[in-house]
Amino acid sequence: MEIGLYTFAELYPDPRTGELITPERRMKNLVDEVELADRLGLDVFGIGEHHRPDLIVSSPVVALAAAAARTERIRLTSAVTVLSSDDPVRVFQDFATLDLLSGGRAEIMAGRGSFTESFPLFGFDLEDYDELFDEKLRLLIALREGELIAWQGRHRAPLDGRVGVYPRPLQDPLPIWVAVGGAPESAFRAGTLGLPMALAIIGGMPERFAPFVELFRDAAREAGHDPAPALSINSHGYIAETSQRAIDESFPYAANMMNRIGRERGWQPMTREQYEAAATPRGANFVGSPQQVIEKILFQHELFGHDRFLVQFSVGSLPHDKLMRSIELLGTEVAPAVRAELARTTPTHAAPPPA
Repeated sequence: MEIGLYTFAELYPDPRTGELITPERRMKNLVDEVELADRLGLDVFGIGEHHRPDLIVSSPVVALAAAAARTERIRLTSAVTVLSSDDPVRVFQDFATLDLLSGGRAEIMAGRGSFTESFPLFGFDLEDYDELFDEKLRLLIALREGELIAWQGRHRAPLDGRVGVYPRPLQDPLPIWVAVGGAPESAFRAGTLGLPMALAIIGGMPERFAPFVELFRDAAREAGHDPAPALSINSHGYIAETSQRAIDESFPYAANMMNRIGRERGWQPMTREQYEAAATPRGANFVGSPQQVIEKILFQHELFGHDRFLVQFSVGSLPHDKLMRSIELLGTEVAPAVRAELARTTPTHAAPPPA
């Protein structure tokens, strides 16, 4: 199993001190996080796209390119690219460039977006939310299949097959993942297209997501994709030396972020009780000691048989030193133990490559 991290580069005031670091400092901290993850042997680092003052990366590929210059082996992915409000030609060119800069480590994680600011910003209608994503995803897939393509759709000027799309990436094909939340049609689409799926589980019991995984794999098989494409589970978390310390240190920051977003969306405030419940073995969050997180990853692997696990530690602008310590524990204690146990218990077979 590949184990890694993702972040939205949160920029919230510290709920305990009121301090707010500068965007410049947050960007520098972000590159330090990727560099540490690479040095510790973690497999993947993802950076999400947003267009808000509190989530400050609007162009993940630029931040990933800066990280590429400071790293050697870790794979670099968006988490996500809001494809619905972007131009697939430009997305492909940007990530092909990142792929060349990084020596073949770039990936695109394409999604419809859980925030909607990019739609009015770039002149798109939210009524076309799903249609935009479906059309642009299919164009993105076509772009990686050849330099010259003829294509026509509703939401972009046509391509007549006479003008090439360059540069071409080092990887052939450039990996494209589909990010999925709770929509069955999204899981079905990823499977039908033969694309790996990144399933976000940030609330509720993990077992309830098993039907999404089954739908994804059934759709892939019915479409003739055998073996089924890879699956990633993406969740929130935080690791400290003890479970109590992990909850005590992370709760104020996680609650600060989730409650700010919740006020925009009409959610009830997150309570300490709810946060502690989510950290239990059958909860959604990976908050706890290294051993607890190891056990939880292995428990979910029994449920999903996934190929990749990504965790977001930066929920709510945790202090940089605490975030770096959590990454260190993931890389030095959690990841080696999970890999060793899965190597011992999982039948030997070739893992499906990202598509």
